[in-house]
Amino acid sequence: MKTLTLLRHAKSGWDDPVLRDFDRPLNGKGKRAAQLVGRNWRTMGLKFDQVVASPAVRVMETIDQVATGYGAALAPAWDRRIYLASATTLLDVIHELPEGADDALLIGHNPGLEDLVLLLVPDSDEQPLRDDVETKFPTASTAQLRFAVESWRDVAAGGASLALFVRPRDLDPSLGPDQD
Repeated sequence: MKTLTLLRHAKSGWDDPVLRDFDRPLNGKGKRAAQLVGRNWRTMGLKFDQVVASPAVRVMETIDQVATGYGAALAPAWDRRIYLASATTLLDVIHELPEGADDALLIGHNPGLEDLVLLLVPDSDEQPLRDDVETKFPTASTAQLRFAVESWRDVAAGGASLALFVRPRDLDPSLGPDQD
């Protein structure tokens, strides 16, 4: 059994028109959401054997804020391929995860993360959370997928169950849409 947790970076700002997309930092709402996500992970007892993340500034800052709430460093392996990656590229990254890691965390961007969930989780009545992901995978949201496989190389389309999907607004309504 392999478990893959996906985290979309927290809300970032567009305040500096000179910055490249890659260099955009988190805004205040994003920082609050990321810390809350970390506290929620600690409460749920989530643990990770391997963490892989995009090196974009907003992802790095998300990791720092999540770690503050989580109470432990996440120490990711940085993988440039994750930056604005397609679901297919993300699947390549997953296939390369170390076999000794049973619980992995991948931190990146949309639309790739949302598309990845929709690729891996079958569209069926047995997967009600999939509809929520299909509606929107907001910033700082967590999705957890489980695979009945022994090797990450065996992860394939339609082979996951979606065990968890938590949006920041599920934890604090003030972090929902149209809120500062």
